[in-house]
Amino acid sequence: MRRRLLGLIRKEFAQILRDRALVFILIWAFTAAIYSSGHGHAMEVNRVPTAVYDMSRSPASREFVSHLQLPYFKVVGYLDRENDVERWLDSGRASMVVVIPPDFQRRVDGQGQAVIQVISDGAAAMQATVAVSYVASVSGNYAVAVLRKRAGSAGFALSSLPEIDERLRVKFNPNMLSSWFSGLLELLNMFTMVSLLLTAADLVREKEHGTLDQLLVSPARPIEIFLAKIIPTIVLVLGLSLLSFFLVLVPGFHMPIRGSLLLFYGVAALYVFAMTSMGIAIALVARNLAQAMMIMLLILQPMIFLSGAWNPPEAMSRWLRWFSFVSPMRYFIDFGYGVILKGSTLSIVAWDVVGIVLLGGALFGFSLWWFKRSVSA
Repeated sequence: MRRRLLGLIRKEFAQILRDRALVFILIWAFTAAIYSSGHGHAMEVNRVPTAVYDMSRSPASREFVSHLQLPYFKVVGYLDRENDVERWLDSGRASMVVVIPPDFQRRVDGQGQAVIQVISDGAAAMQATVAVSYVASVSGNYAVAVLRKRAGSAGFALSSLPEIDERLRVKFNPNMLSSWFSGLLELLNMFTMVSLLLTAADLVREKEHGTLDQLLVSPARPIEIFLAKIIPTIVLVLGLSLLSFFLVLVPGFHMPIRGSLLLFYGVAALYVFAMTSMGIAIALVARNLAQAMMIMLLILQPMIFLSGAWNPPEAMSRWLRWFSFVSPMRYFIDFGYGVILKGSTLSIVAWDVVGIVLLGGALFGFSLWWFKRSVSA
């Protein structure tokens, strides 16, 4: 059995490596795609094109505008008329306009409460939300500075009053770099997509070319053919993911690897095993490669939405939250973030490992049964 299995595995490796287009796609998926995802899906806001409509033109307004600095804001112009606000936003010359009313100086000096208006281009909803929150933070700091100045001029020290010293400490990602989150998430997604794609495309191609029938009449047993389709994918996916860690994530994003890579790759091998089993099941249903791709998309989209990557399970409705437990990606993403970024040990991620093993075993058993059933038919 071992000689037959090794021969089939060598055949699968040779068949994959001969396809130059497929090799290029695999290398791209685990290097350039992850790099572009980490930089392209950044949730931080940098150099927001900001226009200022200053109707006060006072020292106070100029001081406030001086706080809108790089790297968060880039003041691209000063407007003279109210009609310019809409024109600059519509033309895309500015993504945000800060409007300062005429009585700003008088109110800052103590005659009422000073206000400003921020008008943002809501087409880019995430950027607009974060940018407005940054302006709110700048406004809060400026208000505190004004209060201290007033208290000092009145001979009263604010430091003599009780105050709350708020200090925000973020564990595991102290600088709140979204590139760590997006880059690692893309790598974990590639584990799923490439595992499904390689096995499904390979088996469908065997069916289309008629070589699968030749394998079935050979001395090789169905379990040997089944394992020969899975093992090369596991080796390739795990090997290419190492490129992602040591050529992209660590040097490109300076992302730390706090946990055990041995633990990560041990469980990742089980996960890829489960996904390749699902890929074989997809290939048995599909008649051609186009059908296989469509079925794979129908399966992948719900898995990604239920994984909790972009929408945490706690924010889902109750029935969706329960349904998410049948998504292997939920367990693998929790496991990956826990081990790589948090340094979690096996005792902490045990339930994620149990979920991967149970669902993986079910997928493997179902796919093997279906494969034997298709062969006997």
